[in-house]
Amino acid sequence: MTDIAASVSAVIVDYHAFDVLSGCVESLRENGVADIVVVENGEAGSTPRDILKGATLVEPGVNLGYGRGVNRGAAATTTTPYLLVSNPDVVLHDNAVSRLVQALESSPSAGVAGPRIRRPDGTVYPSHRVFPSVLLAGVHALLAPVWPSNPATRRYRSRHADGTVDWVSGACFLIRRDVFERIGGFDERYFMFAEDMALCWEVGRAGYAVLAVDEAEVTHVEGVSRGRATRSMVWAHHRSAFRFEVQSAQGWRVLLLPLAGFVLGLRLLFTLLTRRS
Repeated sequence: MTDIAASVSAVIVDYHAFDVLSGCVESLRENGVADIVVVENGEAGSTPRDILKGATLVEPGVNLGYGRGVNRGAAATTTTPYLLVSNPDVVLHDNAVSRLVQALESSPSAGVAGPRIRRPDGTVYPSHRVFPSVLLAGVHALLAPVWPSNPATRRYRSRHADGTVDWVSGACFLIRRDVFERIGGFDERYFMFAEDMALCWEVGRAGYAVLAVDEAEVTHVEGVSRGRATRSMVWAHHRSAFRFEVQSAQGWRVLLLPLAGFVLGLRLLFTLLTRRS
């Protein structure tokens, strides 16, 4: 069996997760990960020092955003073959890390592996998805808030026939370090949201597959950090979604960018008008 302590480094980006962070660090330790880096994206001193349990703390002094935070944390890790990226409000189940490693070691053509993500109530969060076309993204964006099980959303949250996916949630995933470095890490033009989709897009462009590994499970308490800035996060979400469409549009799809912007604008307006904060 692979020596997890020697093969995996973990990066956690903390933004006011407070005591929840302790559960993430502890679950990584229990999975055999020794090299853990926590990036303090909140105000100076906002990451509780007494719960780090020996993890390395990176203190940029400013909120870098998720992708830039991971990049900064990855630079502070040791030179292990694999990087595990995690939100602070994630708890990894027993053997989750080893199963992700085994999945990549068994598939040399794969660059990223994402676990099955469960909510605290045990239900499965749809973390394995396909890259949406403008039409699919538009219908999903408009219908999902009012009809979660619509056909477009089901298609968006599906897999390919061979079991691979286009992208996995950035809440928790494992990536080969050489692949991470080859693509330049996270695209730092994304402050938050869609940076995971953009990363997996570049992984695919580099010739590697993305795996969904159901045997590896984690529990994610959604929104612990971003709940502090609800309205600004809504703006960030839609801005990043359009940025990805611009990044990934090829051929005739470029002609549909104005339509994509219009649809996302409608969804943004609807979301802002129906939120209380």
